[in-house]
Amino acid sequence: MILKKPKFWDFKKPNFFAYLLYPFTIFVEINNIISSLIPKKKFTEIKTICIGNLYVGGTGKTPTSLLLYDLLRNMNINPVTAKKFYNNQMDEQKLLEENSNFISLSDRKKIVKKAIEMKFDMIIFDDGLQEKWIDYDIKFACFDSEKWIGNGHLIPSGPLREKMNALKNYHGIFLKTVNEVSDLDYIHNKIREINPNIEVFVSNIEIKNISEFNIDKNYIIFSGIGNPDSFKKLLLKNKFKIIGEVSFPDHYNYQDKDIFEIIDKANSNNAEIITTEKDFKRIPRIFREKISFIKINMKIKDENKLIQFLKTKINEIN
Repeated sequence: MILKKPKFWDFKKPNFFAYLLYPFTIFVEINNIISSLIPKKKFTEIKTICIGNLYVGGTGKTPTSLLLYDLLRNMNINPVTAKKFYNNQMDEQKLLEENSNFISLSDRKKIVKKAIEMKFDMIIFDDGLQEKWIDYDIKFACFDSEKWIGNGHLIPSGPLREKMNALKNYHGIFLKTVNEVSDLDYIHNKIREINPNIEVFVSNIEIKNISEFNIDKNYIIFSGIGNPDSFKKLLLKNKFKIIGEVSFPDHYNYQDKDIFEIIDKANSNNAEIITTEKDFKRIPRIFREKISFIKINMKIKDENKLIQFLKTKINEIN
């Protein structure tokens, strides 16, 4: 069963429910300790990058992975994106497959073996920072600047997979922004307190196909993603008139009745329907003509800084 992320996870301070669940965080902490003690394999035949997160869902890992894929290709490197296969994450896998060379298998070590056989130079793993068996050459953690670390607690008391001191083990951070109101200085300072040597790259989301929409119309929006607030704020930033919103759990498997209800709601309000590209791929095909989706681009505020960072790290590996 896929459940919605609890709202209290994103409160700035823990509430009663967070403290009630706090004792159960010990299981996540024990798992992380055991994982840290397991010897991890570093592969010399191929370079590896991981784009992961500490905060669960909605941090922009997939568009960031595709951005790095394009940058590396422009650097005359032959990369492949990769994702461990999960039945409930076919949407992200399809996006990667349609926009890059892509490998998906049930085991990340098998992915590395296949990438070596196919003679790729570098693997970009979408997700997997908590992988027990691989020592990635370059490790990035992704955050959403508005959600940041939520209430700061581990699962199930909060949204974190690891404690923040795990940033000591990572090389870079991607900080996703939609609005400029986020307190980036505060976040930068908190990151530097943990790891003064880590590089922080601020990114923002842009709508690639905005010319396909009439923003004078009314819109009903729906999504089943890790951070639906980010989707709504992106549309509002681009002056869409949103008169209704329906949210589902991340990677939700849409049923006919779900889409019928949304279409009825749109018809009753003389509105168009918009969703995300990831959600569109999970909608039954019979409904796709009635629903539009936005395509997004991830833009790095200082792309030259990121390119230089990648070149430096790759030279260090060599």
